[in-house]
Amino acid sequence: MAISKIATIAVMVSDENKAKKWYKDKLDFNVMNDEPHWIVVGPKGSDTGFHLCSDEKLEAGNQGIVLLSKNLEKTCKELKTKGVAFTRELSPSEWDKKLSYAVFKDLDGNEFWLMSS
Repeated sequence: MAISKIATIAVMVSDENKAKKWYKDKLDFNVMNDEPHWIVVGPKGSDTGFHLCSDEKLEAGNQGIVLLSKNLEKTCKELKTKGVAFTRELSPSEWDKKLSYAVFKDLDGNEFWLMSS
């Protein structure tokens, strides 16, 4: 299988900036990304981080988990041949047209984001 890593896991917070400071100060986490609605923190040396989602509920099914693949198009095709259902076909993101992603679901409707590593 061409999925190689878990990139981020969403953590619901009331204030992403206060949460960023808490994780940094209390757990000594690094700030891995610091953009509006895309603050990611994680342990030093880790490739996986918490995406701090401020005061909003994830849409139904969305687990907030991002999986990475080195060949995104090939991986999507492979998953489809195995009968994996996609809730979002591979296409450019709404926030950055240079970045593409797809979303697939498991048997119970849990959704997982798939992005390029």
